[in-house]
Amino acid sequence: MTLYERLRSLGSRRLRLALVVLLLAATFAQPVIHLERPRYEMIVVLDVTQSMDVHDHELAGRPVSRLSFARDALRRALEQLPCGSKLGWAIFTEYRSFLLFAPVEVCANRAELRATLEGIDNRMAWTGSSEIAKGLHSAIGIAKALPGVPSLVFVTDGHEAPPLHPRHRPAFDDKPGEVGGLIVGVGGSLPVPIPKSDPAGRPLGLWAADEVMQSDPYSLGRATSQRGEAMTEDGDAAPGAGLGATPGAEHLSSLREPYLQLLAAENGLAFHRLLEPGALAEALQAAALARPLRASVDARVPLSALALALLVTLWLPRRPQAGTPRREQR
Repeated sequence: MTLYERLRSLGSRRLRLALVVLLLAATFAQPVIHLERPRYEMIVVLDVTQSMDVHDHELAGRPVSRLSFARDALRRALEQLPCGSKLGWAIFTEYRSFLLFAPVEVCANRAELRATLEGIDNRMAWTGSSEIAKGLHSAIGIAKALPGVPSLVFVTDGHEAPPLHPRHRPAFDDKPGEVGGLIVGVGGSLPVPIPKSDPAGRPLGLWAADEVMQSDPYSLGRATSQRGEAMTEDGDAAPGAGLGATPGAEHLSSLREPYLQLLAAENGLAFHRLLEPGALAEALQAAALARPLRASVDARVPLSALALALLVTLWLPRRPQAGTPRREQR
C-alpha cells in the first residue's frame, strides 16, 4: 500500500481535516525529537621521528614523506567527521607522547585543527630515538587521563630505535581495551635509507650504518673486561625476532606491520595500514570507535510535511483500483 493510500485509509474527510489541524497546532509548541547519533572523540598521535621523513609514498604523482602522507589523510578525515565529534592532536618522539591540545568539537574548530595539523613536523623531535612501545603506552596514559577517555589513534611506521630484544620488551600495567582505538601503520614495504636532519629540520644527508645502533643493548653484552658477556642467563634469542628488527640494516626503514599488529592485539586496539589517504576517514568512523550522542531534532518539519500530505488526500480524487472498470459517460 502506498503512502497516499495509507493516508486516505485514516478515515473520512472530516477526520483527516481534524488531524491536519492537530498537526499544525502541534508545531506551535516547537516540539523536538530526541535521537541517538554516532559521534567520535579521539586523540590522534603522530610519530614525528626521523624515519617518518622517509619518502616512500606519493601524492598527486610526487614522492612525499610518511609524515606528509599521514597529515594529508588526517586532513581529509577531519573534513568527514560528523558535527558533534571531537578531535585532538598529539605527537610522539623519543619514548613519550605529548598532548598538543585536548579534543575539541570538529565543526566549530575545523580551521584551528587544520592549521595545527599543518604545523606538526620533524622539527618537534629532539632526539634520534624512537621507542614505539613506550610511546604507545604513554599515549594510552594520556587518553585515560582525559575526561570521557577518548579513543586513541596512533600513527607510526613502527620503527623501534634502538631495536628491542624479544626477552626484554617494556613492561606495562595497562589492561587491554581500557582505551579503544587503532594503530595506523604508514610506510612502504621496501627498506629505504632514513634522512638525517638538524634540530631545525634542515636535511643533513642520510643515516649511515655505522651511525645507528644495529642491535638491541642487551645483545651487546655487559661493559666488562670480557667483551660481549651476556647480560642475561635465560639463553639466546634472535634480536628483535617478531619485532621487525633488521640487525645490520637498522639505518634502513620500512613499515614494521607485523610488529604494529602485535602491539595492537596486546593493547586491545585495531590496526589499519594506510595505503590510500581517503581510506582513513572510514577507519576513524568505524562502529567500534563510535559513541552515542543524544541529539535534539526540530519536529516541526516532519509534522508540517505530514499535515501537507493529508491535505493532498482531501482534494485529490481517489485512485481507481486495478481492474475496476470506469463508468462510461453518456
